[in-house]
Amino acid sequence: MFQPQGFEQRSIITSLGKMAYYTAAGSPWQNDAIAKGEKETLVFLHGFGGGSSAYEWSKVYPAFAAEYRILAPDLIGWGRSEHPARNYQIDDYLTTIREFFEQTCTGPVTAIASSLTAAFTIRVAIAHPDLFKSLILTTPAGLSDFGENYSRSFFAQIVSIPFVDRLLYSTGVATSNGIRSFLEQRQFAQPNRIYDEIVEAYLQSAQQPNAEYAALSFVRGDLCFDLSLYIQQLTTPTAIIWGQESEFTGPEIGRRLAQNNPQAIRIFQQLENVGLTPQLELPAVTIGLIRQFLPLLN
Repeated sequence: MFQPQGFEQRSIITSLGKMAYYTAAGSPWQNDAIAKGEKETLVFLHGFGGGSSAYEWSKVYPAFAAEYRILAPDLIGWGRSEHPARNYQIDDYLTTIREFFEQTCTGPVTAIASSLTAAFTIRVAIAHPDLFKSLILTTPAGLSDFGENYSRSFFAQIVSIPFVDRLLYSTGVATSNGIRSFLEQRQFAQPNRIYDEIVEAYLQSAQQPNAEYAALSFVRGDLCFDLSLYIQQLTTPTAIIWGQESEFTGPEIGRRLAQNNPQAIRIFQQLENVGLTPQLELPAVTIGLIRQFLPLLN
């Protein structure tokens, strides 16, 4: 599976099994001649979808490796982490995300997270504010926000049918054409920004043994919730980036969420002509925004 130059795979053990993560461990990032003491930590958390993994942030986090300690995990059920054969629930991710921070970080850090995982991270930050210095989030949404219940959608109902769910996954998701179609229709605003390496990285993750369990829990709506019921409790300084053409939740949802807690959510930046994952679609712009936000939040 794809790893940027100078990064290696490591792992921790969570209550649901091994969680793999990527961190700088070699040239050109680890150089004793230019070491300047302890670096601050940035943790990059990927979102959910067929074939999601830490690859989602791999065009962004190397830009910070010279200045920061970088951690980019594959969440349980995704990428190179363990894939327990179970129907995943919200608490599974709230717990394992918390465990990752507790085991890999010694003090408050900045978390940079995407989509539904960003919404989970908000809930972890509410329950454990001592773990977080700041949050930078792309399209943080519970996907059932303000009472719009995703699990009642036609697609979620279809995927809830036994045997049909596995068939849809094997034929419509875990194939090269299925991955490309999902990225074009659901994740990117401009299909010409999708290149073969992206498709291959998502495909490798989607074809891991038992990868269908986490993906189907997501598309059934088992992991969705109403973030608007929690957002006012957030106290961690937060910046939000929202692609204007996000397929699942538009920027009007993001603005409503931000307006519910202006004390914590200090920045809301909408990006034109961008979909759900600006970190893959426009990585250079995303890097620039993160660099701009870090000193403003911290």
